[in-house]
Amino acid sequence: MAVKINENYLLIKSNYIFSEINQRVEKYQNDNPDADIIRMGIGDVTRPLPEAVTQKFTEAVQEMGDPKSFRGYGPEQGYDFLIEEIIKNDYAPRGIDLSVDEVFVSDGAKCDTGNIQEIFDLSSTVAVTDPVYPVYVESNVMAGRTGPMMDDGRYQKLVYIPCTEENGFIPELPETPVDLIYLCFPNNPTGMALTTEQLAQWVDYARENNSIILFDAAYEAYIQEDDIPHSIYEIEGAREVAIEFRSFSKNAGFTGTRCAYTVVPKEVMGFDSAGNPHSLNSLWNRRQTTKFNGVSYPVQVAACGVYSPEGRAEIKESIDYYMQNASIIRNSLKDIGLRVYGGVNSPYIWVKTPGDMNSWEFFDLLLDEAHIVGTPGVGFGPSGEGYLRLTAFNTLENTEKAMERISKLSL
Repeated sequence: MAVKINENYLLIKSNYIFSEINQRVEKYQNDNPDADIIRMGIGDVTRPLPEAVTQKFTEAVQEMGDPKSFRGYGPEQGYDFLIEEIIKNDYAPRGIDLSVDEVFVSDGAKCDTGNIQEIFDLSSTVAVTDPVYPVYVESNVMAGRTGPMMDDGRYQKLVYIPCTEENGFIPELPETPVDLIYLCFPNNPTGMALTTEQLAQWVDYARENNSIILFDAAYEAYIQEDDIPHSIYEIEGAREVAIEFRSFSKNAGFTGTRCAYTVVPKEVMGFDSAGNPHSLNSLWNRRQTTKFNGVSYPVQVAACGVYSPEGRAEIKESIDYYMQNASIIRNSLKDIGLRVYGGVNSPYIWVKTPGDMNSWEFFDLLLDEAHIVGTPGVGFGPSGEGYLRLTAFNTLENTEKAMERISKLSL
């Protein structure tokens, strides 16, 4: 008897967008070995870990080499010393009260946003913005919560909320009740952000419809404007209906080191088939203690360096550096007549393709003629067709060089 596979994986019709980009770029580089390719597609940072972080990292690694200070398995939820720093620095100053057992340290917001769906029933109706970070969609496809992809590029049973130029890339409330709502703001890929009033409408909707908001705030450190909330818990009532995901990757350079955290307030509830409430905090804790062994001790010690005065100063310098890149990209592309969005409260710039080009055609043009790698918007969903995402995470030198190359193209 043959071993059967999870056929939900077969419903995913294309490669993960970033794997597809890597394959195309690798082939191009092999065919054109002398090409100086500037990568502005995948959202990986280029500045190193802050010195305040690496110092703590080094000290913790040395501890692990000493029998007197060696540590084995740590708590799956994370060490209290890091969680207390998170609450003290990221939430308390904004008037948000959290207890230590409401914060779960992990190895990445991508992992947590992909895994969170496991604690919900397969019958749950899921809403995603379109365009959307692919992990939200594909993790639910793999779980069996959707049907096959339709001809329009959307999966059956998923509720898509278009974010287009017509609505300013700000999602409108679903017309029908949904159970789970994935929101990412500042947004990946469009770079747009929600005001306090706009986010409050979503919280009100969730409370009225017994929905749960899965709020990805991985880019909150890039917020520049005053009326943009850094946490969904700044909105009254959000503790009852929202789970928040944060990351040290994009603000402090932990993309290769892996450290993040998820906040699950004790008030947020799900219900069993008999209508009895259950704490999602307890369910997530049970999931993590079963399937996750925790982030390493040295990495968690290193993450504490993020909150030191020196670490804060270094991180601000990095964010200012990337946002300067974002400004250069925005202004340069606007100067040559392209329609550009984002890049104000986010390191992502969302570019309308010139003429009648589709996303992959513009991708190929930039790669072939300017040796620049972007991310085709269609990879983020049907509403992303006709756009391309650029990131501000490269070096200043490469950012300026890339814009100079694009300015010389006939668009």
